[in-house]
Amino acid sequence: MLLPTPAVYGSTSAGDPYLPASGNGGYAVDHYDLVLDYRVATNRLSAVATITAHALTRLDRFSLDLAGLSVDKVTVAGAAPVKVVHTARKLVLTPAVPLAAGESFEVVVRYRGAPHPVRSHWGELGWEELADGVLVAGQPSGAPSWFPCNDHPSDKATFRIQLTCEAPYTVVSNGPLVAKSTRSGRTTWTFDVREPMAPYLASVQIGRYRRHDIAAAPVAHTLFFPPSLARQSAVDFARLGEMIDVFSAAFGPYPFPAYAVVVTDDVLEIPLEAHGLGVFGRNHVDGLHGSDRLIAHELAHQWFGNSLTLTRWADIWLHEGFACYAEWIWAEASGGLTAHQSAVQHRAEVDRLPKNLIVSDPGPHDMFDDRVYKRGALALHAVRQAIGDEAFFTALRAYTRTHRHGSVTTEDLLGCFDVASGTRVADKIVARWVSSKSLPQLRPAVPAPLEPTA
Repeated sequence: MLLPTPAVYGSTSAGDPYLPASGNGGYAVDHYDLVLDYRVATNRLSAVATITAHALTRLDRFSLDLAGLSVDKVTVAGAAPVKVVHTARKLVLTPAVPLAAGESFEVVVRYRGAPHPVRSHWGELGWEELADGVLVAGQPSGAPSWFPCNDHPSDKATFRIQLTCEAPYTVVSNGPLVAKSTRSGRTTWTFDVREPMAPYLASVQIGRYRRHDIAAAPVAHTLFFPPSLARQSAVDFARLGEMIDVFSAAFGPYPFPAYAVVVTDDVLEIPLEAHGLGVFGRNHVDGLHGSDRLIAHELAHQWFGNSLTLTRWADIWLHEGFACYAEWIWAEASGGLTAHQSAVQHRAEVDRLPKNLIVSDPGPHDMFDDRVYKRGALALHAVRQAIGDEAFFTALRAYTRTHRHGSVTTEDLLGCFDVASGTRVADKIVARWVSSKSLPQLRPAVPAPLEPTA
């Protein structure tokens, strides 16, 4: 007698202890195609998400992340599921025919509602209404507020995002704008993201913005801003091209086709980054370059966070430590403090804070603690002091080249330092700064100024 094959269920978690309710197991997404019809005046969304994925194991059941929206219809591999369960955060699907390991399949979800942020340890995340428009900030778990997804940064996929809204508004999203058309007072904007992108980095920004193309080459960069902030925005972002040049010399080529900056007409608590985008509030522009540090920080995330994305949230220092260190590199390149002077200053500040946090595993509540940022940057500076500029920047360029558009761990970074320096000294230095609560001393020696390469 043949025994029935036991059912295999994809986990309703990616298994990341920092966000145990986010992400899903049993499959990997290859592509998201999002068709969104949005009414700004009433905050009403009607959408269709087509998700192409492949099964990592036999699946009798699997799940997607989706919060706060109503599902009208679902198909899996062209057929209606035998069971659909939509909880507060999960869309659990039982396909009509189990999916075989290695099988590619397509999920189509038709959904609607009034999108709103999801609550988290770090406040409300995701789709947020502005006074006159929309801002989407998904880090780390806000993506399900506007589309069904496998919401873990290790599951990166390509995207096509099409959004239709009232014609007076400008839509900015990830990737190049590949199509735009207007009909009956509504404009459809279509964006194509060809590099694998983590779901939390997917974004749409909607507002009554003007557009200014700052430069077309060597990296195209564009500014979107409210008319009332035209002068301040033009001044504050005038040196963006220089920043891109400095970081390209230090970190390797800019990883995406272009970079866009959005300045909202609303006040924002902090600037935000997404794949190919930086988003700032009206309080971050003053026409006096008062936010250069923040502009550098968000730009650096295009390399560290967006192209190279952490494999697990405990390694958040790989994003924030690099973005913080980029601030110091820009300060030196633009005639301010040297990177070493910045390191000495910030070490003194960190020394006044409690020494009860391990940067390499800060815990979910402290993922975005300032000590993660500063001690991460100090670890990088300490490695630079120990191995010298040539080996340090050679390692960083190898790191971004080898893992371009991929997922990374601390071990990946250390491996690049070890190869470039011919030693394993970086392993011990990084361990002291990010895997211990005690605060090491910096060497007194000052690294030579960075010489940009051609």
